[in-house]
Amino acid sequence: MHFNAYGGNGAALAAALVSATDFSPPAVEAMLTEHRLLRAAVTPAQAAELRAWAARLAPVFGETDQETQIKLVNALLDETAARPYVSAHDGREPHLHFFSIDADIVARARDTTAGGLAMALSFAGGRRLGRCDREGCAVVYVDTSRNGRRRFCSLACANRVNVAAHRARKVDG
Repeated sequence: MHFNAYGGNGAALAAALVSATDFSPPAVEAMLTEHRLLRAAVTPAQAAELRAWAARLAPVFGETDQETQIKLVNALLDETAARPYVSAHDGREPHLHFFSIDADIVARARDTTAGGLAMALSFAGGRRLGRCDREGCAVVYVDTSRNGRRRFCSLACANRVNVAAHRARKVDG
């Protein structure tokens, strides 16, 4: 699955925020920077706002009813100031922006994540916004695999489930 780079970054940032356990300013700044948001410095209050926003993003991941998922994403878009526009800055190819470059970091992260989830939903039907199938794992992900059949957040979780299933078969067999 190949999203355009901007939409993919927004959806990936949404997954990172939802899966985050550390919302200290340094951790949030590192996450925002990793997902290519500029001027990513945050105050403790802004980090708390992004934690609350992550809770709003969470229900979109793993939702199997498309109509519900569409309503969830539209509700997120209603809460943002997103007005998409095309930009080609800093030597980059033309790409979509969902936020004003002059907005604060919280508004830019909210607009970016809502827009990225909207693109993921529009171009992949939302089926690629998943939750790890390992019991007890709260990590969400954007499935960029070729066949779109990802079930786990990581190879480690997949291995844990497969080893446990293998051991259970050995005991039963």
